Amino acid sequence: MLSQEKMTPLELRATLSLALVFALRMFGMFSILPVLAIYAQHLPGGTSPFLVGVALGIDGLAQALLQIPFGLLSDRYGRKRVIYVGLALFSLGSFIAAAATDIYVVILGRLVQGTGAVAAAVIALTADLTREEHRAKAMAMIGMSIGVTFGASLVLGPALAHLIGVSGIFAMTGILALAAMLIVRFAVPDPRVSRVHADAETIPGQIAAVLTHPELQRLDFGIFSLHAAMRGLFVVVPLALLDVGQLPASEHWKVYLPVMAISFFTAIPAILIGETRGRMKLVFCGAIALLLVSTLIMAVLMDDFTGVVVGLFLFFLAFNLLEATLPSLVSKIAPAGSKGTAIGVYNSFQFLGLFLGGALGGFMAEHAGPASVFAFTAGICIVWLMLALSMQPPPAVRTRMYHVPEMDAVRAARLSERLSRLEGVTEAVVIADEGVAYLKVRMGDWDEQRVRDLIDKGE
Repeated sequence: MLSQEKMTPLELRATLSLALVFALRMFGMFSILPVLAIYAQHLPGGTSPFLVGVALGIDGLAQALLQIPFGLLSDRYGRKRVIYVGLALFSLGSFIAAAATDIYVVILGRLVQGTGAVAAAVIALTADLTREEHRAKAMAMIGMSIGVTFGASLVLGPALAHLIGVSGIFAMTGILALAAMLIVRFAVPDPRVSRVHADAETIPGQIAAVLTHPELQRLDFGIFSLHAAMRGLFVVVPLALLDVGQLPASEHWKVYLPVMAISFFTAIPAILIGETRGRMKLVFCGAIALLLVSTLIMAVLMDDFTGVVVGLFLFFLAFNLLEATLPSLVSKIAPAGSKGTAIGVYNSFQFLGLFLGGALGGFMAEHAGPASVFAFTAGICIVWLMLALSMQPPPAVRTRMYHVPEMDAVRAARLSERLSRLEGVTEAVVIADEGVAYLKVRMGDWDEQRVRDLIDKGE
């Protein structure tokens, strides 16, 4: 039976060090976003918004294609080996981009960066190093580190570009990736046993069912749309701040800092209301509507500095709300025992959105003007809002995991059935190979002791 004690020092060390690995990798990726379009203006080929958009998004294409395979390779060849390879590729791409003398080499460097798709392997290693009852906490800490890194990098990116140049940011990114390799080697513990975790990893046999799940399809389209909109935004907004606002690139932090800070703290009450009062669909649809309003404001007021800043604030308020609620919705809706696969597919759509958002945003900016990027994004938001309004209200459930005694598949199936019949349990799957029971339970309306008694008996 699982204990209710706190995370062990080993678990805490593993979680914090892997969160730092994520943060070091992501800082360089994110800090380039607010400055790349401006930097590219001085490179051969960089005056083409389409090529700038490709440079901004091409890493997403590589990650969309490789993040699931890298996770599967980590099952076979070891987590740390795959992470080392991924971070080395990421570092190589960073140094290629740092040495670029034209936009085409920047694109190549960004593509190589994207081939270092280690996210799935890092998550799998986190699952190896944490017990079931603490895994959600560990994943939340890693997610928080990514969110904080995103906000900090948008603020610090322009200042870094002023101090060391964009090529310097790329070089710094490569060095940070090498530092992350050292953390993996010396700070991250070696797992005693590596195995597949259905709550954290993609299971190939589950992909078809996840892809054809109607409610998950809506969420996959949502994360695709959200990140397409975000990456398209950075094709045109940095230039708008420079040209329309007459704000030097080194001072763009004066916009990003208040926008990111205020939008982050404003989003927290809405997220809490959605989670604690069963209003997730209302908060979710409201955030999509806000995203639509923000893109319309920027489409109409692209030549007005105040309009751009207001639109940017509303955009990131909606973005923060949706970034928090979408993974929660995936967890609530995904079938018990398929959460890892659902998240893996969801992440692939997110990366694909990054690529197409950058490329399509650049194409439209080049051929129809900057405002067209947001007009197009508004159209996507309308489709997304219609899909969200017609979705089933997400169940007020939480996922619980329990270690189960060793048993064969027949006993596991029998225990799954008995757990499913308990009051307050909406789904239950016992996976004998993992020795874990995955349950979805109604919040505040289930008998945990009865669950534990059945699991203790193993039948």
